[in-house]
Amino acid sequence: MQTDSSTTSIAPAAPAPFVLIVGTLPGGNPEASFRRMGLRPEPAGNGVAGVSAPAYRLSVGSMSLIVGSTSAPALADADPQHPATSMLAARLPPGWRGEGQIWTLVPEVVDGVEIEPTRLREFFKMTVLLIDLFDASHIFWSPARLWSDAPQFRGAMAEMLVSGMPPVLHLVAFRRSDRPDGATVRTRGLALFGGQEIEGGVPPGWTVAEMVKRLARLALDIMLHGPVTEERGLRGLNPGEWVVLRPVGGSAERDAVIRAEFGSDF
Repeated sequence: MQTDSSTTSIAPAAPAPFVLIVGTLPGGNPEASFRRMGLRPEPAGNGVAGVSAPAYRLSVGSMSLIVGSTSAPALADADPQHPATSMLAARLPPGWRGEGQIWTLVPEVVDGVEIEPTRLREFFKMTVLLIDLFDASHIFWSPARLWSDAPQFRGAMAEMLVSGMPPVLHLVAFRRSDRPDGATVRTRGLALFGGQEIEGGVPPGWTVAEMVKRLARLALDIMLHGPVTEERGLRGLNPGEWVVLRPVGGSAERDAVIRAEFGSDF
């Protein structure tokens, strides 16, 4: 994710991002719980994708989000059994879909302006507050279609607020696919922060974990410094290793792909 000092502004991909959290509100009174947290709850109307009644608008400073019960389509998008869904060291408990146990958080669009990096940072701050309030066990981030452990996500976000380094593995999924010319790994969800996804073929002898380690480093660079606009060569992670990044297509930001090619001087 771009830091507040970045001058790069990339519009996020559609549809609007949302978070699902698995947890239970204490006392069973959402509005009272939100008010005690200083989140200024207001009833929210219908029409927010992913949210079912009851729904509330929560605000801190200039940031607002909609929180409510999770709709059936959002639950389908987050199905952990679907092959397109990714899991980061997470196993959902039995009955996680139970009534009152899963909630949707959607950053509110203000005056027709889509969420930008600075507001997205504030959205994550509010998400951390709600993880604590709901005593959440797991969290789903829709742009990456990625489930992760909620306490780990909270810790990673707290670290980001101190260091400015975004928690790549909690915000971007890394998906392996097998093709006739060999295995590839591609990011999913990076385009929200940098307007591009990265794809690279797995060199012979490399594990997927070794590939993800390198792609995560490249994804972090795009999050912090903006998209790759022309071919460039970089030093690799190990001595003698190198990588070439090539933009390879996609006229729309959400479709743009950077091809990463790894090699070694040995």
